Amino acid sequence: MNSWKTFQASVTQAASQAAGAAAGAAASVDLNSTGTKLSRGFATFQQTVKERTGGVGTDDITELPQEYLDLERRVDGLRTAHLNLLKVAKSYEGAYDYPVHINESVAEIGGSLAHNLSYWAAAATKGTNLPQPAVSEKPVEVQKTLPHALSRASASGAVEVGPGRLANVLKTYAVVQDKVGSARTIQDEEIAKNFLQPWSATLNSSLQAAIKSRQNVKAARISLDALRGTLKSATGGPRQEQARLEVEAAEEKLVNATEEAINLMRSVLDNPEPIRNIAALVKAQQQFYAEAAEALASVQGEIEEASVQAEADYRNSRAQ
Repeated sequence: MNSWKTFQASVTQAASQAAGAAAGAAASVDLNSTGTKLSRGFATFQQTVKERTGGVGTDDITELPQEYLDLERRVDGLRTAHLNLLKVAKSYEGAYDYPVHINESVAEIGGSLAHNLSYWAAAATKGTNLPQPAVSEKPVEVQKTLPHALSRASASGAVEVGPGRLANVLKTYAVVQDKVGSARTIQDEEIAKNFLQPWSATLNSSLQAAIKSRQNVKAARISLDALRGTLKSATGGPRQEQARLEVEAAEEKLVNATEEAINLMRSVLDNPEPIRNIAALVKAQQQFYAEAAEALASVQGEIEEASVQAEADYRNSRAQ
């Protein structure tokens, strides 16, 4: 409240000084013959040009409240944080880990591999309490993720290498990577829905509204300073009175615009939505990593055992 009183008082004081300067000027000028009266629009434009070119001193520029300036810097920081994180996290909308050089054939991504994967998955869970996956007979949509690519490559290898321990390991690895890939696509969908969309919405709504309000403050401040310049050059009579009234109206407009901008910037900075968005991002990532770790752990022992047995058989065959 004190800062607002100080701000309003400084605005009024500057206006009084401008009016005093105008009162001290000659009052006998013929307004109709001078042709020097500027429209508000041109005066504002002239003030803008002067400020950009350094043609006005700091005393001729209305100083905004420190609270407003601090909020401006914080909102700028929030906008930068939004943009930077959004730029990186939008990778979840694409095939960010899929090798670009892979050129898979139609056979590798067709219905035969989809059928094999679902059949092997069903065989792996047979006799257990785990849910039985459905066996696919139709081509499925190709998932552009690294786990899915590894799964397809392993499944293709299992078919090509023929029956044996390596083929069984490749089948197991293909099934588990397919599970990891499925968890990955679910993660990406959750992130797109619960993080990227609301995060973008905050950037495009609340932040933009706050930035627009700041533009209104700047416009009101430039207009006020331009009108003060007009008041200083007024030569008495109706012209001076008109300029004084315009300055008073511009003062009120600036104070209202500044107050509105402060409220909007506070609202943006206090908004809990970005924190909820990040919590949703973390939750989706945690669920994916947990499911991926569980899937890999479920076959790690089996594959390591197969590795030990294969090495033992190899050594025995060499020893004979």
